Amino acid sequence: MTGPTNRGHSTMNSRNTPDFEVLVIGAGFGGIGTGTALRRAGIENFLIIDKWDRVGGTWNANTYPGVAVDVPSPIYNFSFQQRSHWSRFFAPGSEIQRYAEEVVDQQGLRGRLRLGCGATEARFDEAEDVWRVRTTDGDEITARFVVSAVGALEQPKPPAIPGIEDYAGRLMHTARWDHSYDFAGKRVAVIGTGATALQVIPQLADQVEHLTVFQRTAIWVAPKPDFPMGALSNRALDFAPVQQAVRLIGNVAVNAGLGIGLAFSDYPRVTSAALTTGERALKAYLFTQIRDPELRRALTPSYRLGCKRPSISNTYFRTYTRPHVDLVTDPIAKFTADGIATEDGTLREFDMVVTATGFQVMDKGATPPYPVYGCGGIELGDFWDRHRYQAYEGVSVPAFPNMFHIFGPYGYAPGSVIPLIEATAAHSARAIKETLRRHATRVEIRHEPHDAYFARMYARNKNTYLFKQGCAESRTYYINYQGDGPAFRATTQAGMYWSNRHFPLDHYRYTAVRPVRSDPRAAAVPANP
Repeated sequence: MTGPTNRGHSTMNSRNTPDFEVLVIGAGFGGIGTGTALRRAGIENFLIIDKWDRVGGTWNANTYPGVAVDVPSPIYNFSFQQRSHWSRFFAPGSEIQRYAEEVVDQQGLRGRLRLGCGATEARFDEAEDVWRVRTTDGDEITARFVVSAVGALEQPKPPAIPGIEDYAGRLMHTARWDHSYDFAGKRVAVIGTGATALQVIPQLADQVEHLTVFQRTAIWVAPKPDFPMGALSNRALDFAPVQQAVRLIGNVAVNAGLGIGLAFSDYPRVTSAALTTGERALKAYLFTQIRDPELRRALTPSYRLGCKRPSISNTYFRTYTRPHVDLVTDPIAKFTADGIATEDGTLREFDMVVTATGFQVMDKGATPPYPVYGCGGIELGDFWDRHRYQAYEGVSVPAFPNMFHIFGPYGYAPGSVIPLIEATAAHSARAIKETLRRHATRVEIRHEPHDAYFARMYARNKNTYLFKQGCAESRTYYINYQGDGPAFRATTQAGMYWSNRHFPLDHYRYTAVRPVRSDPRAAAVPANP
């Protein structure tokens, strides 16, 4: 474990001297990007903590067979440290994690890490204008500002299936893979057919005796333009203009492929026509992979393209044509001690069951993954549950001063996640720097700009095809349990980039430390649309 010598045991000498100026929670790409943004803003007194013993976040947690990035490697890197040498055009997860380590070292963040230490509670001290964060080490860290960089794909979502606790075989979620278990030659089941399952299913099929995949919702799949990045292509990326051009073109293409229909929701006919064209192309690809009409029909989604994040694979469909692989679309009734029973009465026995059931994104009780108490004792998760998920530019919430989010509600314009991190990290660092410049101890987003942003994003999101063109059956994480779409913002990534770097500084209120205020606005909640 690495980290600074100051372990953060609440060593405040006065009300103006917290342990750290800034505490960043999470050492994935969000935390790494935030640390770099803070340093570039001239802010050096910060600490990054993470419950894992290595940096990388999602790429440290997800080590299942076949894990790989689903956007091209040359654009899945920070603008301030572009990597020119990759093993494949779509790099494996272990290589992405190594890149995270490289950024930590080159950006001088290694000495600001405290790994193996997660947050269990965060509470804003209104008398001192500091955050008090309890940790899994049992101590308390105080910081003037807190940046939550806990990734959206952080909390595994187990399936709600009766009897799951009775199953006596090996059960594991893809995000908590147990490498000590040898599944070779075993009878294995996979529950789920999302983007993660798409990667792990072909890998399992190569080694197991029999593989059964339980599908609730089919997924749109495109061919994967993957290839080894040889010496010539990597050498070309060494030339900065080529690398920058590839990055620009790649980000525009990914943003267009994943989010253009959401960004231009004011043109539903154009969006619908584009989606229809894409659906025809993907159905044609499916036809080239599977000739059995019944199997092909089972693997064809019943919802519009774009309702869920589409994925890419050259091997997924063909895996179902192998004699030892079964696709089951009958609903699961329950687990038994030996396996899984479906509603048609069939009982199948398994040595191992893999739950590829995704993550809790903007879900009740999971976001944030630990209690966060703001002004007046308001708990953030409870506030979002009662008043809808909301945050100015996906970063700031009224009544939670000195706190910023990297992956907050209505922050992500679909595409590569790296531009989001750089945008919200820049926003956070800019607001913190301005607070320090004004010799203030508290910064809080004003209600008016926050409410205006929330109302605008809420209306734009509700106007997208997700809510109008047959997405109800898709079970997409873009739409949460409240029936809203806080996991994305219906803008382009260029709009996300610009607004997070050029928001009016007076959208925030800056004040100096003082006794607990009685202003009822301190604990007021933003208006809902």
